Amino acid sequence: MKQHVPPTPPTLGERDGLSYALFLPERREPSGGVVILHGAGSAKESHFDFARVCRERGLTALAYDARGHGRSGGAFGPTAFGDALSMCDLVRQHAPAVALRGSSMGGFCAIHAAALDPSVAAVVAICPAPGSLLLRGLRSGRLGRDFAWDSEATERWLETLDVNEAARSLGPRTALLLLHARGDEQVPVSVSEELHAVASEPKRLLAMPGGHHRSLQHDLELQNLSVRFVERAFAARLA
Repeated sequence: MKQHVPPTPPTLGERDGLSYALFLPERREPSGGVVILHGAGSAKESHFDFARVCRERGLTALAYDARGHGRSGGAFGPTAFGDALSMCDLVRQHAPAVALRGSSMGGFCAIHAAALDPSVAAVVAICPAPGSLLLRGLRSGRLGRDFAWDSEATERWLETLDVNEAARSLGPRTALLLLHARGDEQVPVSVSEELHAVASEPKRLLAMPGGHHRSLQHDLELQNLSVRFVERAFAARLA
């Protein structure tokens, strides 16, 4: 019987109080890198499967715990976009270009962070949650029970944000891929449809039948599609 060889573990580290896991390609120079942002109440380990797909395709991948989540200290709040860009800076030490991939709250943060940094080549946003929905969830108690967040500062911060405006500002420098399950019970597919409508090219929307809020994150076909989208964005930057 063939023995199963476990995957090479990532390099674990901490930067500015944020716990991260770094996946480096073996025996080849990376063509780019992807920073992976998880959703509210989740943790970096939930996205190691996608990080391994990136590594197998020759990309550096970095998954990290948002503040107040997992092994990261502090509280989630207005530093979130700067934290994502700090992780981008770390990936740039190992890769010539960088993209962001986020799900739910992570998709929201990825779009806003890329809007602040023209050097981000691409964003993959999976069922991105708009600030208004996050704000309602935090105020109602549906969110925030399993992670630390700065209630007063976070509420003021979310009230000022417009994810549609952030998406509109991305093109043509930053490519945007939106993935959404039509069966999403937490974030309606209309959120991604509106984002796609206002965003500039290059952009793509895939609204998949059925599913639920977390189903697309771990779909291997969509993971590979996301990597190909990011690779094309990297190639366009070099053209």
